[in-house]
Amino acid sequence: SLIADTRHQKVDDQWDAVRTTATHIAGMIERGWNLIVTHGNGPQVGFILRRNELASHEVHTTPLDLIGADTQGSIGYMLAQALDNEFHRRQIKRQCVAVVTQVVVDANDPGFKNPTKGIGGFTDEASARRFEAEGWIVQEDAGRGWRRVIASPIPRRIVELTAIRDLVSMGYIVVSVGGGGVPVFENQKGELRGCVGAMGAVIDKDRASGLLASELGVDLLLISTGVEKVAINFNKPDQQWLDRLTLAEAQRYYAEGHFLKGSMGPKIEAAIEYLEKTPHGKALITNPENIERALDGQTGTWISA
Repeated sequence: SLIADTRHQKVDDQWDAVRTTATHIAGMIERGWNLIVTHGNGPQVGFILRRNELASHEVHTTPLDLIGADTQGSIGYMLAQALDNEFHRRQIKRQCVAVVTQVVVDANDPGFKNPTKGIGGFTDEASARRFEAEGWIVQEDAGRGWRRVIASPIPRRIVELTAIRDLVSMGYIVVSVGGGGVPVFENQKGELRGCVGAMGAVIDKDRASGLLASELGVDLLLISTGVEKVAINFNKPDQQWLDRLTLAEAQRYYAEGHFLKGSMGPKIEAAIEYLEKTPHGKALITNPENIERALDGQTGTWISA
């Protein structure tokens, strides 16, 4: 995450977060790992949507697929620069490159009929109705206010997969599928088109990362998040931290509803999908500052087939 809390959202704060994260990633590379780095973009998409609203009387607004590409470019630039600087400091002879990535989804995905993914900030009902008049779908969110919602379809294919594989084989550290990638669909001619307007969508970053990991057959899917380990019965008196899980145990806990949809759920889902397709692989979930300790087996939650 580039934003630790609502008090530290400015670009300078995001740079601080990226540079801190780069130290942990560089530590992995010193240990001999080849990495593909993925990232989210939710807050940054919200900022651009807000700028659209404020500037709409002066300039054209930006469609959602271009917002996804914009944020992949800007966050990819930040990660690449921070990592290259860290490589220079440690005298690691590697270079990071960022790839703006398209991810194909099914135009008939059920998610388009039942949009649930909130984007942008919360607002009052009057503003929500104005969004509705512009063609957005809006929902009231558990007393927190009104919010625009769009589809979150299942990622099916990564367009730039071969290029990513080639870059890794040439020794580059690659940033890819940022924010889940730009969702696109194939028209009747086989051409790619961005998901905009009524087809507006975002892809869950964890699911896209899991798809990329399984398509490349990587050895490790490392999901860096806000907690040191995964827990069942989270925030309850009988909370239990998990050190190691089999795929079957992860599937059972997921089915029992231990992992919430808006937090740990997509991460466990991504790990399950990856391990189902990559039996030799392992998944690891921990927070950035504990990555190296987790790789040594001292912490984190390991999941294996």
